[in-house]
Amino acid sequence: MNTIFIAGHARLPSGMAAQNMYETLTITAEIDRKYGVIVAASCTLATEHGRDFVQHLLRGYSLQDGCEEPIHAIREHYMGKAGNAIISAVRDLYKQYNLYLEKKKGSS
Repeated sequence: MNTIFIAGHARLPSGMAAQNMYETLTITAEIDRKYGVIVAASCTLATEHGRDFVQHLLRGYSLQDGCEEPIHAIREHYMGKAGNAIISAVRDLYKQYNLYLEKKKGSS
């Protein structure tokens, strides 16, 4: 298999539909091992449309280039109440990706 599965988490703001179901927002991503490209992504937003929109925003970005480009895309295109939580979850996803790289490097 040429991909890995990583999750990033962030606290949701109060008063959101998703916050009634979950305390945190989770973004999961299938990431290409060689290039760090997000092949597929999902999140725990309440609506299918919101989840699909986040998938569309994140797909294709390489985490080898950092997380600022996908964060910029979120700021530019996502105007929902969970925007800051999504950004925090992407930052955590990036952090988890880097921990994976360090672990992989250490075991080589």
